[in-house]
Amino acid sequence: MDSNSNTVVLTGFGPFRQYLVNSSWEAVKKKQLAVHVGLASSAKALIILEQCGKNKGYQEMDACGFHPEGGCCMLDGPEKIESTINMKTLWKNISVEGIDIIFSRDAGRYICDFTYYTSLYYGNGRAAFIHVPPLSKGVTADFLGKALQTIILEMLKQCGEERETDHVRMNT
Repeated sequence: MDSNSNTVVLTGFGPFRQYLVNSSWEAVKKKQLAVHVGLASSAKALIILEQCGKNKGYQEMDACGFHPEGGCCMLDGPEKIESTINMKTLWKNISVEGIDIIFSRDAGRYICDFTYYTSLYYGNGRAAFIHVPPLSKGVTADFLGKALQTIILEMLKQCGEERETDHVRMNT
């Protein structure tokens, strides 16, 4: 990223001293969208928009030797959780010159899928996951950064449309 780039990280906090409900968390929890980006080593010049996270089927250990208990993210969690971002619509509405973008419903049952499912679980579906290809001559870090910016801006537009729809429903 260059020095002209903007980075936004939105956080909120839990209970604080005598305040059992922290206004900072209440203010952001309905607006916050967690966007995760992972490497898809098998993807050659493809960006993959993942729609859902899966709870079970985690057999491989990660680089630190971690293996989820029972091979699942949340022992009492649903089988899969869909993102509130409609990745299929996003996929249809977006293009980035020089790279193909595809839609997927299987993030791979490894760290990416585990992270995505957990984020969807705790964020009530307000999360997104994007797989990117390995770096190459044609796919540089700068190129991927700009592609991700385009995709995330489109996600935020979709979130804004959802909020407008919710607002209209509440006021009718």
